[in-house]
Amino acid sequence: MQVTIQKWGNSQGIRIPKAFLEALGMMENDLVELSRVNDNIVISKVKTEKELTLDDIFADYDGESAVEEFDWGAPVGREVW
Repeated sequence: MQVTIQKWGNSQGIRIPKAFLEALGMMENDLVELSRVNDNIVISKVKTEKELTLDDIFADYDGESAVEEFDWGAPVGREVW
């Protein structure tokens, strides 16, 4: 597939057809990395870590909890207990 480099503000850019992006598993607003390999431009999708949900965080939680008293030590300043 051939595309033309065009002026885009103070920069230059190319348009990537939607079908081409979909075939690569990419979409609008994806973060990509540009790198130069010899005389080629390589565009790679940045792999982001999955955002954790509450279900992910508590997946191994069995409903049991142990409340323990914690000793913070003696007062150091003007703490009021």
